[in-house]
Amino acid sequence: MQFTPTQKRAAAWTAIAALAVLVLWALGPVLTPFVVAAVLAYALTPLVDRLDDAGSGRVPRVLAVVIVELLFILAAICLVLLIVPVLVKEIPLVREQLPQLLDKLHATVSPWLAQFGINIALDFSSLRALLVEYLNANWGEGFSSLWSSVKLGGSVLFTVIGLAVLIPVALFYLLLDWKHVVAKVLELVPPRVRPSVDAFTSEADEVLGQYLRGQLLVMVTMAVFYSVGLALFGLDLALPIGVFTGLAMFVPYVGFGVGLALAFVAGLLEFASVKAVVMVGTVYGLGQLVESFYLTPRVVGERIGLHPLAVIFALLAFGQLLGFVGVLVALPASAVLLVAIRRMRASYLDSKLYRT
Repeated sequence: MQFTPTQKRAAAWTAIAALAVLVLWALGPVLTPFVVAAVLAYALTPLVDRLDDAGSGRVPRVLAVVIVELLFILAAICLVLLIVPVLVKEIPLVREQLPQLLDKLHATVSPWLAQFGINIALDFSSLRALLVEYLNANWGEGFSSLWSSVKLGGSVLFTVIGLAVLIPVALFYLLLDWKHVVAKVLELVPPRVRPSVDAFTSEADEVLGQYLRGQLLVMVTMAVFYSVGLALFGLDLALPIGVFTGLAMFVPYVGFGVGLALAFVAGLLEFASVKAVVMVGTVYGLGQLVESFYLTPRVVGERIGLHPLAVIFALLAFGQLLGFVGVLVALPASAVLLVAIRRMRASYLDSKLYRT
């Protein structure tokens, strides 16, 4: 059986892609800090280029890299400082007040169901006792195991410290030499296919860039919306929960659901159950309408083609195959696959196979 040149090139690129996936899977733990740094460098390089251009050559590029990286590290630290108070405050409150919430639920639901002839006989006292015992036991065991792992210098602690050191270093050098690195990679492409590869990578870069920039603007806007909305209802943790919900929307639906659950639990612990339901329903209901029907279509744009379900599938699929590294490369890979599918579809529609 004879293969055409196009089929041979397709087979070669498929083999290269399969080899790359195999290498990522085998060296996942080692490559993690470098993949994280590469993804961050791709996202931050335009900002470094703008600062470099603004200096008109009078300011060294290394200074622009340092400024951008320091701003990114500061933003990451601020994000952590916003999320930590939620966990520190809510976990002990859940442990202490969840039994009381069960009593309130029983006192509210039982008479309401009795109006419809439904009588339930649940032993909430025993359930509450079991729940308190479980929470107390697991809280103590979890804290003890965490403390022992830290005290013994466990691998997790060393891994976190290693990532915290390696990622900024790798990010610095990648930001400094990003154009040089990309040029060296493109030199490996044969000259006869260079125009096609350049067109392909440019289209993929445009799709991914538009998606990331639009999604970032949507996340920031919704973080402000949720923070202000929850604050108007008087929620103490409005700022951290609102910011977390907005930024977690990078994973469509999943981030929104987690933020909604956090706000609902915080509302139950701080207010009456009715006010908590009204708060969550109003703020998150309006937020979902604004984001779905106005912000995302106008800012992200349907022309980009990265459907939310495709993003979720890509994150889950690559995460399952390659772990944390897979989650990091899911969006760039999905953008490349999207462009490839578009081109194959256009080629098929123009082919004799489709017309005959």
